[in-house]
Amino acid sequence: MSGLGDILIVGLGESGLESARYAAGLVGKGQASSVMAVDSGDSDLLAARAEQLRALGVTVDLALDEVRGHYHLAVASPGIPPHAPLFISATHASDRIVSEIEFAFSQSDNTWVAVTGTNGKTTTTALIVHLLKAAGIPALAVGNIGNVAIAAVAQAAPGAVMVAEVSSFQLANIETFRPRVAILLNLTPDHVNWHGSLDEYALSKARIFENLGEGDVAVIDVDDPGSAPYADDVAGRGVAVARVSRTYRHPGGASVVDRSLTLDTRGGSVRLVFEDELLIRGAHNVSNALAAAAAAHALGVPARAIQEGLRTFEPIEHRLEPVAEVLGVEWFNDSKATNPDAVFKALTAFGDRPLVVLLGGRNKGNDMRPLAQAVGVRAKAVVAFGEAADEIAAAFGGLDVTVDKAAGLTEAVASAAQLAQPGDAVVLSPACASFDEFTSFEHRGRVFKSLVYDMAQASAR
Repeated sequence: MSGLGDILIVGLGESGLESARYAAGLVGKGQASSVMAVDSGDSDLLAARAEQLRALGVTVDLALDEVRGHYHLAVASPGIPPHAPLFISATHASDRIVSEIEFAFSQSDNTWVAVTGTNGKTTTTALIVHLLKAAGIPALAVGNIGNVAIAAVAQAAPGAVMVAEVSSFQLANIETFRPRVAILLNLTPDHVNWHGSLDEYALSKARIFENLGEGDVAVIDVDDPGSAPYADDVAGRGVAVARVSRTYRHPGGASVVDRSLTLDTRGGSVRLVFEDELLIRGAHNVSNALAAAAAAHALGVPARAIQEGLRTFEPIEHRLEPVAEVLGVEWFNDSKATNPDAVFKALTAFGDRPLVVLLGGRNKGNDMRPLAQAVGVRAKAVVAFGEAADEIAAAFGGLDVTVDKAAGLTEAVASAAQLAQPGDAVVLSPACASFDEFTSFEHRGRVFKSLVYDMAQASAR
C-alpha cells in the first residue's frame, strides 16, 4: 500500500471536488494508491465535475447509492448525512471515514483556529482573520466561510494561521483535528434533520474540544445556556478556557465593563473599544467580537492591534448587511439567518425601531411558534414567504402583528415595501433554509439586494 492507500471521496459538492483534486495530487506524489469519487446525484454540474476529475486520474461514479470495493480512507462531504444510503455504504466499504476538515488538518503543518456554534460563526471567523492581519500575522479564512480547507492547505504559506468555520457536519467525523484555539459561540436547535436529534447535534459541535490539550485554548460564550456547560467540562480536562460574557467578568476571559469590551489578562484588565464603536450591529455581535478578541489574544495579538481591528471590521455580506435606504426606509440583508435563534439575535440590532421582517423558505424542522412570539413583540409587520409561508403565518395566529403572505421573495419584497413607512427598517431574516427557491442563502441574499437596488433606482427617477 502506498501512503494513504486507496481513497474514497463521498459526495462531489465543493469540498468533495477539492478533496478529490488534492487526493489525485497525492497519487501523483506516490503518497496514495488511487482515488475513487462517488455521488448519488447525476446533474449536469456533477457530470462536468466528474470529467474534470477523470482527467486527473480519478475514477468517478454518479447516481450511486452503494459503494463497491474496499478503501483505506473515505472523505465525506458535509452534504451527505450519516443516514443516507451512500454514507452508510461508504462506511462499510472503508477502514476509516473522516470529514474534509479532518482530511485538511491531517495534511497541514499550519496553526489552526476553529469556530463553531449555531450562529455567528462566519462573522467571528472573518473578524479573527481581520484581527490577525491587523497584527501583521498572515491568516486564511477556510471551511464553511467559502474557502474549502483542503484547497487552502495546498496554497497556505508556512506561517499562515488557518481560521476555520466548522459545522456540526464536519465535526461529526473528525479523528485528530486539534486547533490551537477552539471557539464555541452558542448551541440552539438546528440541523436536527441531519443529525437525528438535538443531542447528537450538540455532541457533534462539542467535538471541537475533543483533542485539545496543554497549550491549547477553548473560547466559550458562557452567556449562552447551550454552550456554557462545556466551559467547566473542558477546564476539568486541564485545557485553558477563556470564558466570554457580556454580563459577568471571568478571570482570563473577555467581557463588557461599563459598555467597553474588555480582556482580562495576566497583566490586568485591558479595555478595547466601546460597544457603540463596533460597526457590526446587535448584542450577539458584541458577543462575537468578545470571542474573536479572546481568540486573538490567545494567539499573541497585542491589545492595540485588537482595538484597531475591532474598530475597523465591517459587516459582511448576508449578516445584517445594510443594503440601501429607499424613501426613508432602510433595508437589511440577513439571509444567513437560517434558523429561529439567528432571527432572535437580529431583533436586538435595531433598538426600538419599527421593523418589517421577512420570514420564509424551507423549514429545517423547527417549531415556529416561539419565533412568532418573539417577532410579534418586536415587529410591526411580517411577510411570510416561500414553502413555509403557511406554517409561519399560522404560528402568528392570535398575535397582534400584521402578517402578509407571499409566494416567493420577489412578492415578499413588494409586500414589505407597501407595509413599511419612513423611519422603519425592513429585514430579510428568514429563519429557514433557502432551498425551496434558491441554490443557497448567498443566492437568496443577492436576489434580495438586487430587488432593493431596483426599488432604489426607481424611486430616484
